[in-house]
Amino acid sequence: MKRVPVGSESFAVQDEGRGAPVLLVHGFPLDHTMWAAQVAALSPRHRVIAPDLRGFGASVVTSGTVTMARMADDLAALLDALGVSEPVTYVGFSMGGYVGWPFLRSQRRRVARLVLCDTRAVADTAEAAKGRLAMADKVEAEGAGVAAEAMLGKLLAPGRAERDPDLARRVRDVILKTDPRGIAAAQRGMAERTDARADLPLLGLPTLVIVGEHDAISTRGEMSALAAEVPGARLVEVPGAGHTTPMEDPAAVNAALLDFLAAAR
Repeated sequence: MKRVPVGSESFAVQDEGRGAPVLLVHGFPLDHTMWAAQVAALSPRHRVIAPDLRGFGASVVTSGTVTMARMADDLAALLDALGVSEPVTYVGFSMGGYVGWPFLRSQRRRVARLVLCDTRAVADTAEAAKGRLAMADKVEAEGAGVAAEAMLGKLLAPGRAERDPDLARRVRDVILKTDPRGIAAAQRGMAERTDARADLPLLGLPTLVIVGEHDAISTRGEMSALAAEVPGARLVEVPGAGHTTPMEDPAAVNAALLDFLAAAR
């Protein structure tokens, strides 16, 4: 891990390998460690950059509300600080995909290829946004355990926690180590994110869409519809996986990423 100063703040990032850069952007409420298997698989051929987003892992924590646009600006500033001038393959998982929409709007020249993994283009409903705001307040009052209890069953495929307790423990431990202020600020930011569906037909990028068969957050139906709106997008469904496909079936995700990156050269 590197600690990279960006202005008066500091961001933690894993930066491995050489070659065309791949930016791995983690989901909520996780950190860069969710990408361990992907970093190992991609770094022999690519420069793999896996940051901790604002409020997560070892990066700077900001209280209140952190919008997806602010996280996108952080990523652009971090790439500048790392000296990355070549366009990246942007790989966004869940919240990392939400951050990808404003990143694409403001930093389009910096993206060569796009991977959307178990994420959504649609904004929250009023009910979903209300639930996020309630969780934000509760996490601030009671701690990260609230998020771990609420999220673990949604992140993994049905029965996976019982079949693979080590994976469940790893996911839980990451959440429990996360600063409650970062969890709350991201929830508030996600609650106010804008709808990105109108952007899909205009992307004009080689695009890979990955979804777990049993994803309960960004369902395979929704992800299939998303892929259909992006000209030329390829859809890969990962059998047996839930929401956290990069952790639940790293071999399948790695194969899809390597094939996509090889084809796009």
